[in-house]
Amino acid sequence: MPTPPRSPRSSAAPSRPQPPAPRRAPHRPAPPARRPRWAMRAVTTLSVVVLASAGIGHAVMTSLDADITRVDPFKDMKNRPQAGHGMNILMVGTDGREKISREERQKYRLGGAPCHCTDTIMIVHISEDRERASVVSLPRDSYAVTPAHVDRVSGKRHNGHPVKLNAAYAEGGPQLTVRTVESMTKVKIDHYLEVDFTSFMKTVDVVGGVPICTAAPLKDSYTGLNLPAGRHTLAGGQALQFVRARHVDGASDLGRMKRQQRFMAALVERLTSSGILLNPMKFRDVTRAVLGSVRADKGFGTDEMLDLARAMRNFSPSSSEFTTVPIERMAFAVKGVGSTLKWDAEKSERLFHALRQDQPLSVHRSRGAARIVPVAPQQIRVQVENGTRTAGLGRRVDAALASTGFRTTKAPVNSATRDVRRTIVVHDPRWDRSATSLAAALPGSELRAVNGLGPTLKVIAGADFERVRKVRAEDPGQGEFGVVRGDEVACS
Repeated sequence: MPTPPRSPRSSAAPSRPQPPAPRRAPHRPAPPARRPRWAMRAVTTLSVVVLASAGIGHAVMTSLDADITRVDPFKDMKNRPQAGHGMNILMVGTDGREKISREERQKYRLGGAPCHCTDTIMIVHISEDRERASVVSLPRDSYAVTPAHVDRVSGKRHNGHPVKLNAAYAEGGPQLTVRTVESMTKVKIDHYLEVDFTSFMKTVDVVGGVPICTAAPLKDSYTGLNLPAGRHTLAGGQALQFVRARHVDGASDLGRMKRQQRFMAALVERLTSSGILLNPMKFRDVTRAVLGSVRADKGFGTDEMLDLARAMRNFSPSSSEFTTVPIERMAFAVKGVGSTLKWDAEKSERLFHALRQDQPLSVHRSRGAARIVPVAPQQIRVQVENGTRTAGLGRRVDAALASTGFRTTKAPVNSATRDVRRTIVVHDPRWDRSATSLAAALPGSELRAVNGLGPTLKVIAGADFERVRKVRAEDPGQGEFGVVRGDEVACS
């Protein structure tokens, strides 16, 4: 509870009346470090990250709390899984295209009737020490068996029956979705958060867009996505196309989930690096823009938001890890349901056991773990020049790049300019992806495009050179569950 205002101190010499001490506003003491209270938002649950801004006042949070639509997904639930350590949030993204203007629906290929189902389903586990978030994507086409329930449309009672996982929402809303997920994973859900297309687009726009790096062109005629290879800052509508695209490659929904995870990591980096989360006024503007489309359980209120804010203070993309539930069969045919994805029972159990035990999913990596880049260093040819008067610097940089995998000429030379302070990566614009990869290996380096240079990149070593960072090509999934960290999938 908030502490009461302090009383004025008594005076040692009461002969002269003392003016009353100024009344101090109540404040909340920091909560004990018992249960982590911050959450990430899934790809269409992105506004949840915005809920976690540090430094916002209790009164402002209370006003924001009033904007959230409440649902009761835990009503009359019995025989639930045993609570583990940490906190588990079921985050779902729903359609909600009817809230988007006709012009935007046409522009971003959102025609047709809304499906009234979950487009994205994720479990976000927040570790008890508040230092890690594990995000597990549950494919919407997963083979599932619902518990017995009452159909929310017809009012008829159904026995448990096979469905695709996203159909649980259509039949029984948030409650049946939670019950089905708990039945499949044996993970007890502590909170439920639901965001639709509108909230997603507003979130991206209000934060000023989200940077995304792609190693290859991405084109999907269904959503209208058309991105050339390279770095892009996506606004709300284009970001929605990016996370909805299922026809970019043959990976369909699984490929889409990887792009969603990449986008989540990029959003977290955008929020934590831009200062948005530390600016109460900007925070207020962002949250007011998105909370009108959020639905949450009744237990996720002002106090929870404040706890989330405190936990976000030191959060970064490296604090998060992403994976998809292991799949055994990609086209598991079910009569009356269609083609589904069947989970790998043994691997899935080990994955969810780790969540229940509050264990990290990713393979331990040292602080010097390789950074993910668009092009493998083995494919990049480099000529090193010494841009300083420090003898041997060129040989040192050449050797360091070669040991990291770059194809150096092994014949460094002196640069025409010998007073270079900041290391420069000179490149032909046609090889910009290779240049981005090389620059990632040289922290603090500057990119400089020169037409006609050709495929061999040039590094002019400056006085600031300290080391070469390890880098490796994309698709960084490691370990049994193919887990990646947020800093491995965000732009270099």
